[in-house]
Amino acid sequence: MKVCIVGASGKLGQYMVQHCLDRGYEVVGACREQSVPKLDAFKDRMTILPGPTNERELIRKAVAGCDGALTVLAPWGVQQYSSGTAQAVMDFSEPHARLVFSCGWHITRDGKDVYSWRIRFIEGVLGPIFRFLRLVELDDQIEAARRIFASETKWTVVRGSDLEEGESEGLPVWSRHVGDRVLASNRTRRIDFALFMVHALPDEDLIREAPAIVSRASESAQKWAHEAGLAS
Repeated sequence: MKVCIVGASGKLGQYMVQHCLDRGYEVVGACREQSVPKLDAFKDRMTILPGPTNERELIRKAVAGCDGALTVLAPWGVQQYSSGTAQAVMDFSEPHARLVFSCGWHITRDGKDVYSWRIRFIEGVLGPIFRFLRLVELDDQIEAARRIFASETKWTVVRGSDLEEGESEGLPVWSRHVGDRVLASNRTRRIDFALFMVHALPDEDLIREAPAIVSRASESAQKWAHEAGLAS
């Protein structure tokens, strides 16, 4: 499998690169030019294309001939970075390609998610402040997700809980809606977020799903597994 990773130089992206290489995938990474040195550990085992990851020509080159694309929907600045990146990936990817996007829990597909006061505060209060300061544009991530959900591509949007560093705790568990009991712990290892992204590529059950994930070692996931009779 040939896989493009858009945003390969970030922390999540580097973990995805490693997971893909561990599986023997051919990897093409797109990242900002100033971030290329972050991929030095992989430079002899992958192709690196530098440039703004919302630049359509860069994305066209990066996804050409790829069987899948793993895309970090970065909300940087106020230049429609997320939606521009997502649209380019959908426009230029091969018709058969699996497209997997990452974002936060604040994205909702059907309006049935139930959010904590903390998430509502970040989106409703801090979001406009960040946009005013031209730092982060959360609304553009929402627009990117809207476009993805409306597309006919083989997409998956993986919605991550709060992330932490540390050794892998295994493939995260997921639910269709934030607010479900299994997600209550609201924590996932970043390495495992990346693992779920890579896992989604060949998983046809995840096509056109927007899974919200949580660590399988978290208290809420363990409690859910015990109640369901799934605990190891």
